Amino acid sequence: MTKRDLVVKIAAETNLIQADVAEVVQKTLDYIADELVAGRDIELRNFGVFEIKIRKGRVGRNPNKPAVAIAIPERAVVKFRAGKELKARIAKLAKAKK
Repeated sequence: MTKRDLVVKIAAETNLIQADVAEVVQKTLDYIADELVAGRDIELRNFGVFEIKIRKGRVGRNPNKPAVAIAIPERAVVKFRAGKELKARIAKLAKAKK
């Protein structure tokens, strides 16, 4: 699903103008990004948590030239942990596919 698909779906369900829905969706994503860039976690109850983790630097190898070691620097990454309700809904999906 793309952001556009999300906007169309919300607009259809709420009878709002797509332009207004697109603005709200974009603002929501902008605020989430701003908080993450500031180093703060985002907790959306019943959905999940976006958090910043620092991945330690390490030595990697190029599979085409395994003799050459490459230094991979430390970096910040965004991690997502699904909330309780989301995990339960996804677990139902796994059971349905069996």
